[in-house]
Amino acid sequence: MDLVGVAEIRDMLGGISRQRVNVITNTKGFPDPVATLAMGKVWRRRDVARWITEHRPDQAD
Repeated sequence: MDLVGVAEIRDMLGGISRQRVNVITNTKGFPDPVATLAMGKVWRRRDVARWITEHRPDQAD
């Protein structure tokens, strides 16, 4: 399973701020994290990539 945290999501969204990532990841409709670790929440990369494609197509890989 390929997992990503806030830092990787920042990169996937073009280097937006950590605060903005926190707002986005707490928005209704964003994929649920698969786990919460000491370092923070983690998501499946494919779920986040799908969300970006659907909601921010200009930032999709």
